[in-house]
Amino acid sequence: MVYTLEDYLMRLHTGQWFGFVGEHIYANLVIHSDDAKPTEQECTDGVAALQTKYDSTQYARSRALEYPPATDYLDGIVKGDQAQIDKYIADCLAVKDKYPKE
Repeated sequence: MVYTLEDYLMRLHTGQWFGFVGEHIYANLVIHSDDAKPTEQECTDGVAALQTKYDSTQYARSRALEYPPATDYLDGIVKGDQAQIDKYIADCLAVKDKYPKE
């Protein structure tokens, strides 16, 4: 995902408080409320902060795709199958090792 000026502005306020005249760039930004127009630097920094936060959590998105289903763990608990529980835990730890926090 690549964050845009619109993504940043939508996080500042709710509702239809801004728009663009033409291309979605700062120079074409129009504010439709009593709020002050954020500076171009605030917008640039805000978009960069959103992108940095998103990029820094890639490990979590990668892990989520590869973790075994939680139902495997619950099934092991219900059946009292310690081997199944241990396998689930080992599989989760392997995914964590594959995608470490950065």
